[in-house]
Amino acid sequence: MKLPGTSSDLPTADPYLPGHGDPGWSAHHYALDLHYELVANSLRAEAVIDAVAETDLTRVVLDLAHLTVAKVTVNGKAPARYRTRENRLVVTLATPLEAGATFRMVVKYAGHPRPLIDRHHGDAGWEELADGVIVAGQPHGAPTWFPCNDRPDDKASYSITVTTHPDYRVVANGLLASRKRHSSAVTWVYEQVEPMSTYLATVQIGRYQVREQDASVPMLAAVPADADPGFEEAFGRQPEMLDTFAEMFGDYPFPVYSVVVTDDDLEIPLESQSLSTFGRNFLNDDWESVRLVAHELSHQWFGNTVTLTKWRDIWLHEGFACYAEWLWSEASGGDAADIQARTHHDRLSGLDQDLVLSDPGPELMFDDRVYKRGALTLHALRLTVGDDAFFGLLKAWVSQNRGGTVTTADFLALAAEHTGADLTDLFAAWLDAEDLPELPDAS
Repeated sequence: MKLPGTSSDLPTADPYLPGHGDPGWSAHHYALDLHYELVANSLRAEAVIDAVAETDLTRVVLDLAHLTVAKVTVNGKAPARYRTRENRLVVTLATPLEAGATFRMVVKYAGHPRPLIDRHHGDAGWEELADGVIVAGQPHGAPTWFPCNDRPDDKASYSITVTTHPDYRVVANGLLASRKRHSSAVTWVYEQVEPMSTYLATVQIGRYQVREQDASVPMLAAVPADADPGFEEAFGRQPEMLDTFAEMFGDYPFPVYSVVVTDDDLEIPLESQSLSTFGRNFLNDDWESVRLVAHELSHQWFGNTVTLTKWRDIWLHEGFACYAEWLWSEASGGDAADIQARTHHDRLSGLDQDLVLSDPGPELMFDDRVYKRGALTLHALRLTVGDDAFFGLLKAWVSQNRGGTVTTADFLALAAEHTGADLTDLFAAWLDAEDLPELPDAS
């Protein structure tokens, strides 16, 4: 797809994120081998990408920003040529690939990684901390540290290997498969078996100590040595929170959940698959911190195992995660979800009514109104169909789409099928109109 008004012949998979993604091929597995020197912010790496052609291909376009490519092979042979252009790696094939053909690309690359700046979404990607590294992928940061097909509907498994200074701990997606000490470095290997979108891949590097919380699934925390007592205040009820969400949404979808608390302050927490990242400034028991612990944990269901197909449907992530905050408030002895909903409805009613939830546009996709109106949509649905039907729908939504990608239309269809109710007018008012509807009365 070529965007109107652009001169580039390079593909864009999603108009909300111009210049990212190639719908002509899909990745099945990424094997990333990273060697990182912290002092110099120097990365040497190799990416092995197992993929399939979705159409007949004479070229493959990958996303890669600010890094220099040293070598490319396709099925073990050199391509006709390759070049980097507009934060893309364009590989012209020596032998065309037919639709359905599987292939393996190997890319060797190096450089000094840094965030990628997008005019709508600011900066994202690989970023140096005062003492370590953080990777914030959403929505456009993945190409700052590995060549990829950067579109949310292209999910793959991952093997992430990082070799770095022995004084630092590496945390990445999935399970830690091995840790091997060398003379002057340590190699960490993580395996993320469950399918994952590129923007959810992450690497966190810091002088962390690891704690294990007593939870129904392995629950780990990588934190600064002096994280007490704030860690217990912010995260002490996280195991209970996980059990509450599992009861409401279905079993936790991954084999482990980890949190990283950086020594630096962060403006907002960071979502990634099987782990979340918080700054030191969130180590307190204020509701504004605790609600975000709930928000990021709930993304493991809504956003990570069930992932949007296109960015226009971001409410399927953020509206659901915001509603999970209110559900945790209700379950943990705080304000009921209905009180939370009516409080935020009053606030939204005083703001500009210029947002369409089902298609907010790239400028507004992370506007707080998307989060709150998305949550209000779910509360309106709950009040309309009742608790049994509503929570049954959430479980069905997760179980039927686990590991896959979805659209708003998919949710509307399942809601109608699962509840047996005519929800056409309700969803039209909440999703497709600008004016904020009134909430139904609480029974």
